[in-house]
Amino acid sequence: MQMADLTRDDVLKLAQLARLQLTDQEVQEFSGELTAILHYVEQLQNVDVSGLKPTNQVNGLINVMREDTEVDYGYAPHELLNNVPKTQDNQIEVKRMVG
Repeated sequence: MQMADLTRDDVLKLAQLARLQLTDQEVQEFSGELTAILHYVEQLQNVDVSGLKPTNQVNGLINVMREDTEVDYGYAPHELLNNVPKTQDNQIEVKRMVG
């Protein structure tokens, strides 16, 4: 089954979902590029992978684990909080970063 090319409306809908404002030239350009990407994905979906094991790590490295050790730097947490501009409930208070 051949995948249809993306239309101008498809690209505009994707841009709206991604909260992007595109010029007419960008819509035309991205329409071709996104269609080419989708056709490539379609090719990949048709590849026979039966009998292959899933690969989630290819370089042979393994996680190196160590025991966590507590280090006493000679300061109590409440003493360190005296150095910050604003605290709340024994934590550093900062401005909200996500709207």
